[in-house]
Amino acid sequence: MDAGSGIIPTGAQERTVAKKSTNVTYQSHHVSRQKRGQILGERGGFRGCCLWFTGLSGAGKTTIAFAVEEYLITKGIPAYGLDGDNIRHGLNSNLGFTQVDREENIRRISEVSKLFADGGIISLTAFISPYAKDRDNARKIFTEAGLPFYEIFINTSLEVCEKRDVKGLYKKARAGQIKGFTGIDQVYERPSNPELSLKAGVDTVDECVQQVIELLQNEGIVPIQAVEKVVELFVPASKVESTLAEAKTLPKLHINKLDLQWLQVLAEGWGTPLKGFMREREFLQCMHFGCLLDGGVSNQSIPIVLPLTTEDKERLVPVPAIALYHDGKLHAILRNPEFYQHRKEERASRQFGTGNAGHPYVKMIYDSGDWLVGGDLEVISRITWNDGLDKYRLTPNELRAKFRSINADAVFAFQLRNPVHNGHALLMTDTRRRLLERGYKNPVLLLHPLGGWTKDDDVPLDVRMRQHAAVLEEGVLDAASTVVAIFPSPMMYAGPTEVSAAAGRRSSYLLLRFWGLKVDRWISVYSRFVLL
Repeated sequence: MDAGSGIIPTGAQERTVAKKSTNVTYQSHHVSRQKRGQILGERGGFRGCCLWFTGLSGAGKTTIAFAVEEYLITKGIPAYGLDGDNIRHGLNSNLGFTQVDREENIRRISEVSKLFADGGIISLTAFISPYAKDRDNARKIFTEAGLPFYEIFINTSLEVCEKRDVKGLYKKARAGQIKGFTGIDQVYERPSNPELSLKAGVDTVDECVQQVIELLQNEGIVPIQAVEKVVELFVPASKVESTLAEAKTLPKLHINKLDLQWLQVLAEGWGTPLKGFMREREFLQCMHFGCLLDGGVSNQSIPIVLPLTTEDKERLVPVPAIALYHDGKLHAILRNPEFYQHRKEERASRQFGTGNAGHPYVKMIYDSGDWLVGGDLEVISRITWNDGLDKYRLTPNELRAKFRSINADAVFAFQLRNPVHNGHALLMTDTRRRLLERGYKNPVLLLHPLGGWTKDDDVPLDVRMRQHAAVLEEGVLDAASTVVAIFPSPMMYAGPTEVSAAAGRRSSYLLLRFWGLKVDRWISVYSRFVLL
């Protein structure tokens, strides 16, 4: 029984499906798949395919398929989940659970799924489909139609499935009340070579969803921006020694403290999907559109670039890689460097709405090099400042883990470059109250002071951190539902342009989804702004 029960009556005969309709001719559509992809969803491109989830009853097929469906929809990608029980309420309500009917059940759902995929929709089917022959036939239907088919095995052990037993069917099968139950007294033929195998009894639903999305990204079905995976740029531990040896042979570029802070932002994944300092194409997209466009739209309203002097540029062209140093210490290798003109006045005008050098960051732009260099970064190790505050400099991945560990079902962030005042505290406490009223059980505040460069007349970071600690100690903010961490980015004083980037980084790379508690919104509070 594909409708979640796993029942397969014994002694069933195989059906050979024969065409009964005659005098019919297939009619070709006037609209191509390419044209459908151009207008379907918020992210252009044809993405029609089938994700075929198979596994024992209670393995988590529908749970994961529907979670993937929800994830894709929130990213503007059309998707539809087809569940065994749901299908038997309508299209297949005239089918029973003999082997013949089960075969027809899978054939029909394969054809329906193909229609969804042909329309540019990612079709997710969640059926036990215990027989390899039926799954192979489903794949054949898609192959002949020129559509991608991905078999996903929900590899959950029988023991775990029996413990779950949401419908009580395993208990009945063990008691002999149900005969022919898949996994008990009927065989389940495990996929021999699935495109993906998910350990749903070990990994969380969120982790399984991300594995499916990564598969789709690797197959070119969805853009990289659809993957909620932080792209850290650190060299793997196994390659650090060889990378250090290579760096000694490379030409050096000495960077300043501001550049090192941006390097930290990129290395820890705050600049995802950037893989290094912006190349010219990325820089122009950022300046003109406020986002990155390759592989889908990704919020990026401020440039993350590395300036250098004309002398350095002429010295380094052409080289395959550059070693980046600060205060005599090697921090990274920049590979396949691309040099392009630093259009300072245009950059300042577009980013800040002014080219006046009286603006502190605009002045730093004018004082920097006349060239920019972009390229892929390999960062040797984590950047630390040895100021007693490094323990607060948590990466996106570390913050995700922290939120999971305290069972947060919603996270709202407050970025600030000054001490917390009464207005700030009111915004933060009121936001938590509103989230509780919406039904969230444990909304958590991320108090995220800026840790990079700020103006000389701003309050120093160490003073701000002591003030934040006092605010929590005195109960102005709830310490039990607050995480304090330092955001490594410099301050640009770019108004809404910078607000958009700061909110986008957190919403894209800290957003959590906890199964059982729906997290469908990220709230970022920035001074007077509340972004929903």
